[in-house]
Amino acid sequence: MLRGFAMGIAEVIPGVSGGTIAFISGIYTQLLDAIKAILSFEPITAFKKDGWKGLWVKIDGDFMLYLILGMVGGLVIGIFAITHLMESYPIPLWAFFFGLILASTWFIAKQIPVWNVPTMILFTVGAVLAYFYTVVSPTNGNEALWFVFISGTIAISALLLPGISGSFILLLLGMYAFVVGSVKNLLTDFNIGYLLVVGVFAAGCLLGLATFSRFLSWLFKIYPNQTLAILTGFMLGSLNKVWPWKIILSWRVNSQGEEIPFLEKSVSPFHSGIDNPQFLLALFLMVLGASLMFIFDRLELKRVQK
Repeated sequence: MLRGFAMGIAEVIPGVSGGTIAFISGIYTQLLDAIKAILSFEPITAFKKDGWKGLWVKIDGDFMLYLILGMVGGLVIGIFAITHLMESYPIPLWAFFFGLILASTWFIAKQIPVWNVPTMILFTVGAVLAYFYTVVSPTNGNEALWFVFISGTIAISALLLPGISGSFILLLLGMYAFVVGSVKNLLTDFNIGYLLVVGVFAAGCLLGLATFSRFLSWLFKIYPNQTLAILTGFMLGSLNKVWPWKIILSWRVNSQGEEIPFLEKSVSPFHSGIDNPQFLLALFLMVLGASLMFIFDRLELKRVQK
């Protein structure tokens, strides 16, 4: 539940993926296997053979139930607490996550028993791709239903990848405002047009979840070290997205009519564009975030040894 809680909070934060939290907390492959099982015919076969008990075991019911309950709690708390912290204390908040993810990269890299040329190349490729993702400029979207479907498939796939935020992928595709606006309008003013857009997007999400979870699960079973290497690179490259000190290059208007940052650039904490760098507080929170990973690692080691 605590891991799910952390994943739920992460989904509220732009640039931080729930997949990152699942990865650094040691439940990533178990989550992929559970999603793969749920979105297959295996539960039906298990139900026919062993009833509800067989179905529950096949979908890893206990794990998914507590994880989802935790995620719901994290989303609710995150909507109020994290959004407030982002608005009022952005630099300390991003500093904490920067330290957490940086230390996580080190601990995950330790899980690779042998670093050779292929793993180093994949690590570098993952880091470069993730960094490019953090600096690329968003494009103009396409409101055609086929593109809405593709956007859903890509966005939900990104949520499964550590270091990549599905909401930011929608922003890059130019579809964030359209999709979020359609969901909001459907809830406030029911309309067949909005229902069609949300339905097509949800169908794309289901396809992406079903196919990409299987692909990642297969990669972890067949090429575990290579997969860990490229995902570790993803996490390292994505650190630019959570760097605490940024200057805003341009703004955009969101679906609520609010003006929010659109393009940002990472700068030194002593850049002239940073009014109050809060350097010592940010440094302390970076160390705190990294220290939590050391604590989690020790607790996980003790749990495994038992």
